[in-house]
Parts: sequence; C-alpha cells; structure tokens
Amino acid sequence: MSSTKRLLSLSTALAIALPSLALAEPSAELIEAAKKEGMLTTIALPHDWCGYGDVIASFKAKYPEIQVNELNPDAGSADEIEAIKANKDNKGPQSPDVIDVGLAFGPQAKADGLLQPYKVSTWDEIPDSIKDAEGYWYGDYYGVMSFFVNKDLVANTPKDWADLLKPEYAGQVALAGDPRTSNQAILGVLAAGLAKDAKSGKEAGEAGLAYFAEMNKAGNFVPVTGKSGTLAQGSTPIIVAWDYNALGWAKTLNGNPPTEVVVPEKGVLAGVYVQGISAYAPHPNAAKLWMEHLYSDDGQLGWLKGYCHPARFNAMVKAGKVPQDLIDALPPAASYEKAYFPTLEEVDANKAAVTGGWDSVVGANVE
Repeated sequence: MSSTKRLLSLSTALAIALPSLALAEPSAELIEAAKKEGMLTTIALPHDWCGYGDVIASFKAKYPEIQVNELNPDAGSADEIEAIKANKDNKGPQSPDVIDVGLAFGPQAKADGLLQPYKVSTWDEIPDSIKDAEGYWYGDYYGVMSFFVNKDLVANTPKDWADLLKPEYAGQVALAGDPRTSNQAILGVLAAGLAKDAKSGKEAGEAGLAYFAEMNKAGNFVPVTGKSGTLAQGSTPIIVAWDYNALGWAKTLNGNPPTEVVVPEKGVLAGVYVQGISAYAPHPNAAKLWMEHLYSDDGQLGWLKGYCHPARFNAMVKAGKVPQDLIDALPPAASYEKAYFPTLEEVDANKAAVTGGWDSVVGANVE
C-alpha cells in the first residue's frame, strides 16, 4: 500500500469514527470509587510532551481529592512495561496504574497479561484501526517524525535525512531516546530507513540501522538523549523527534535559542501512541477515571494544544468542537500529506530489528 493510500485509509477511519458526539461523562459510582482510592500513579509523562502538563493539571482541578503520583517522566515505553512487571506484587507508589506507550508495546503488554480491559465512554469514536477490540489498549494521539534544530549553531537547516550525513553536521545529530528502549527513537530509525526507500518493517529497520551506523562512523551522531535542554545547551543541536515534542520544546524555549522544526521531505513517518491500564493497578478506579478524562473533549483538546493529533480529532472537527486557532497552530497540512502510517506488524518487525541490531550494527550507547 502506498503512503498516500495509507494516509487516506487512516483519515477515512478517523472520519467515520462516529458522526454524532454524545456528551459522555464518567459515572458517579466511578468518580466516588476513584476518590476513595485517592491516588493515581502515572509514568513517563513529561509535562512538555503532548501538552501533558496542562492535561494533568486539569485532572487535578477536576478531582482535587485524587493525588497524582508521577513516576520517571523521562522513561521510554519499554521502561513502562518493565515497571509493571517489576511491581506486580507491589501496591505501593512505585507501581504504575496507567501507561502511555508506542503502538507496538500495547499488544505486547496485552499478550504478557500486563493490562486490564476498559472501554471509555467515547470508545466508539476511537478508530478501530488503532484500538484493541477487547479494550486492553487504545490509540490516544499521533504525530510525525521531524528535525528540531538550534539555529544559533546550525547555519543551514537540514531539509531531509540525507542532509544529516553531511560533514557540516559533525557532532550535531541526536535521537530523542535510547533506540533499544524508546519508542520515539526506535521509530526514528524506521523513518530513516523509509527515507532510503526500504520497505516498511524489518527491511526499513535494517536500512535505518545502516544509516545510523554511517552517521556514527562519520562523527555526526551524538549518543545522548536529545531534549529541549540538550538542544539549548548545544550538546545536541539537531534532534530527531516527534513534531509535537519539537513544537512543544520550541514554545518552551521561546526563541532562546531560535529554533526550527522541519518535517523531512522523505521518510515522513506517522506514529501512534496507545493507553492502557495495568492489570496490577493499585488504583484501578482512578485509572479508569483518568482514561475518561483523557478521552473526553477536554482531554483530547488538551493533547491538541500540545500539538498532537488526538484519536477523536476528525470526529470532533466534524462536530465543530475544535477551535480554529488550535488547528492553525499545527504545521501546514501539506507537511502530513506524505505521512506513512505503518501497520502494527510493520511496527513490530521494525522494533525487533532495531532493538536487536543497534548494538552490533551502530554500536553507540545512547545516554
């Protein structure tokens, strides 16, 4: 399937999610049960990722009786899965109630018995293509891979993946995570492989590894997890990251230093993240109430304010529930026209190739 058809298929799935949007509210019984538990433990939710700072704040304002315990904001998807495994018998504050992980990690967690099913009130508005039919995991938002550039240190903004191999970018390019554990970094490698015209999945993963091996050999790759602070400090002047992270970082830096966010010309990869509730959640009702919050109109718009396309985006636009200024704040629609939405099988095959081959092919341990 071509990237254009893939994009159209997802757009169609989103558009037909549900024509009518009911005002879905969590039940009084669920709210009361969650308040009795008094706590929600999240993991891997940086406040500048997808607008999560405001999303968490709005949950606290709505339910002040529930304390939000935030674990390890900078963790990767694999770390979230391991946190559930490591705390199966622990009902204390180190056991996460909920996870937000890359698409490939949802089915894996379900297969390993680490998730419990729950269908939110707005379930029918989440496209079937990005949710588990039984409710064990469900898509929350998506974005595309981009380059985040420090313009004080990078004279010529790279426009495509091939540019990043040029000598002028020596010691400047980083991934936004460890490609052995971070979904964002794993898919950054896939995007690089797609830019080399490799077939999505194992082939593109291997091509992406070869690309980063070439970059590392040239001295352009920086084995540091890139984020707004490392970009501002100059240790990672160019970061391969989701567009919503780059845009959020740019907003936080507020022109100091000046930055640019670029969607590359080739290898435009779209990535979906998914939510799930731990099968061992110490606060299962608070977890369900959190999901209701995330998939409510307020929660979905909270993600959109963080430059993410939420799962219910098209249905909400159709119902006139998305302010025009939020749509205008996103990169031009043309930037997304080439976006490729890999299938779950392709994501899984790429993940296996990248996590299994990074050490031997690239050999750069990301800190």
